[in-house]
Amino acid sequence: QVQLVESGGGVVEAGGSLRLSCAASSSVLNMAWFRQAAGKEREFVATISLRNNSTYYPDSMKDRFTISADNTKSAVNRQINSLKPENTGVDYCKASLYWGQGAQVNVSS
Repeated sequence: QVQLVESGGGVVEAGGSLRLSCAASSSVLNMAWFRQAAGKEREFVATISLRNNSTYYPDSMKDRFTISADNTKSAVNRQINSLKPENTGVDYCKASLYWGQGAQVNVSS
């Protein structure tokens, strides 16, 4: 079983930035990020390979943030800039069948 622990969420003003991190308790090959706004379904935002650092972003998510991997720690980071109130929600990381507990992001206008 893999445990995923997210960190870096919080409250930020519109236009600000956040850096979310997700650390796995054991080695994983790929990690993905999802986000869920209040009252909406969870949506996929990006995935990264911890083997070769290749990334994939859906077209709707491109140019909105950057993900990177720390292969030595089985961790990934997600840098989000120019945050907007509509970015408020919970961000989750996922590896294989396992989910993190979620990181709450609140963007104030």
